[in-house]
Amino acid sequence: MSFQEVHYRPVFGRVLAVVTDVVCGLGVVAMIVTDPASALRYVWPVLLVAVLAWALFWRPSLLVQEYGITVENVLRTHFVPWPSISAIDTRYSLTLHTATGRVPVWAAPAPGRHRTMGLAPKDFEGVGETARGAVGELRPADALSTPSGNLAQLIRGHWERLRDAGAFASGVDPEASTQRWHWATITVVAALAAATVIGALV
Repeated sequence: MSFQEVHYRPVFGRVLAVVTDVVCGLGVVAMIVTDPASALRYVWPVLLVAVLAWALFWRPSLLVQEYGITVENVLRTHFVPWPSISAIDTRYSLTLHTATGRVPVWAAPAPGRHRTMGLAPKDFEGVGETARGAVGELRPADALSTPSGNLAQLIRGHWERLRDAGAFASGVDPEASTQRWHWATITVVAALAAATVIGALV
């Protein structure tokens, strides 16, 4: 049976990014039309908000693949092969504990208090044993009805099957895990922040 890849992007985050960027775009157009001279000073913070909205709410994603997991966060993209994973946690967000450190998944934060108040025992049916704490407890974010819990169980299930099949017997290759910084995003944000400060001081 072939492995089914899963690519997750939070819908609410993408909607928020689009709405924010549309509002910022309209604001930029309005400033240029009404007062082009002032726009040169005050357009930069609006553009900064637009870029941050894209980076924070549109970019984050999780790709679960046959040979590993790709986590795209705001400033870095991580690739984590299955053998490198030692635990899957959902305390603050879906987080992969690996041989080289923790990899939080920005696309799958833990649900808020209001979302977890209505949880029932059935929401935790089928959660893997590796999700349980020292005394068998589960976190609200482990509930399968939440994005963090659903994705965590998807990853746990495949990880546990590979482990039980002896796929990790050869050990962990420290060079198999990779991370890539989003230098273009960092540069643009830094430039817009500097332009914002200069525009405010001039």
